[in-house]
Amino acid sequence: MKLKKLTALCLAGAMVLSTAACGGGSGDSGSSGGDGDSGSSEGGELSISIWDTNQEPGINEILADFTEETGIKTKLTVVKWDEYWTMLEAGAQGGSLPDVFWMHSNESERYMSNDMLLDLTDKIAESDVIDPANYPEDIWGLYTHEDKYYAVPKDVDTIALWYNKTMFDEAEMEYPTADWTWDDMFEAAKKLTKDDGSQYGLALRNDNNQAGYYNMIYDNGGFVINDDKTESGWDDPKTIEAMEQVEEFIKAGVMPSMETMSENGEDVLFQSGKVAMVLQGSWMLAAYRDNEYTAENCDCVELPKSATTDRRVSIYNGLGWAASASGSNTENAWKLIEYLGSEAAQKKQAELGVTMSAYIGTSDAWADSADFNLEAYLNMMDDMVIRPYSKSTVTWENEDNEILKEVYTGDKSMADACKEMADQMNEKLAEE
Repeated sequence: MKLKKLTALCLAGAMVLSTAACGGGSGDSGSSGGDGDSGSSEGGELSISIWDTNQEPGINEILADFTEETGIKTKLTVVKWDEYWTMLEAGAQGGSLPDVFWMHSNESERYMSNDMLLDLTDKIAESDVIDPANYPEDIWGLYTHEDKYYAVPKDVDTIALWYNKTMFDEAEMEYPTADWTWDDMFEAAKKLTKDDGSQYGLALRNDNNQAGYYNMIYDNGGFVINDDKTESGWDDPKTIEAMEQVEEFIKAGVMPSMETMSENGEDVLFQSGKVAMVLQGSWMLAAYRDNEYTAENCDCVELPKSATTDRRVSIYNGLGWAASASGSNTENAWKLIEYLGSEAAQKKQAELGVTMSAYIGTSDAWADSADFNLEAYLNMMDDMVIRPYSKSTVTWENEDNEILKEVYTGDKSMADACKEMADQMNEKLAEE
């Protein structure tokens, strides 16, 4: 490995990783799986790494189909989100990355630019199975560097509002509808919050950007990063206006304290009956489907919309299946990635309720995979904005999260925080 590539990865690895979507961060209940080593295999067995335990059963079933069809054995390891990237850092430095693994838009640029991922461009061009036209163009963009492909899209995600039907029933309130505005959600949260602190109307963490406040920003006509990724939108008046609504939530006391939400994911608070509403990505389906409390008491609906613009945006993202450039089994690794990206495997992923699939037209099956109103997530595809990103997404998002903590604790106004976030982000974008 070239020294500059190793140095770049080591420096980046020293930074705290941000909470992210598609099964990562506070919405992930993943734990270490397998029996230890997640590095590249030297024999016929392919080593595969992911970070979401909730998706493990379905993916294992798809991997079994692959083995039955090809005879190639696989070994799946599940590693918690933060530990996952530490594991990849170590693998990149030691030349022992897993054969096949998930890649996220937050991290893809530095792995692609440092030649850590297998270049799939020619393989895709020669494939009868993978045609880029069958997947969202923006998802390909996340895993393209200098006009070369380095991952095949795994999934696509949208955001919806989850609510506790039992809490609404007890308060004699009507359930949320697709006609709700953010103001409606706020008013409901006030009524559902109990003075004794036993129940809150809403949970929205400072680091819940894709599933949370990013949607409010774009609904309101604001932005986080401009189209050519040279300027932050945090100091745009429309962005500040949207974020000041989050500040209203904080000041009104409709959410648990910053300390409580730091110690507990929004999913944990929701599953334990502590909060009535949460904003969650489609990747959370398996967790809520398999949890007895949420399966019995909860449902989902489209996100609220802006009362000013009447717009209802879903910030979306998608993971990619990538392979190690230095792996000793790259031909079989490609065969697996090609299979996982195929229409058949993507449709099965949806049918099993693993997550919405990236292959266009296969996610309808996902909506029928559980007894929730999952059509809400499909309806959110009517107005999608790709998750804001640049080459240094992790660094500026991490700092944004820290700055927002001071708003949650009452030590800083949202307007001042937004301006500070814009300044630090613009500095990092200039360095790119």
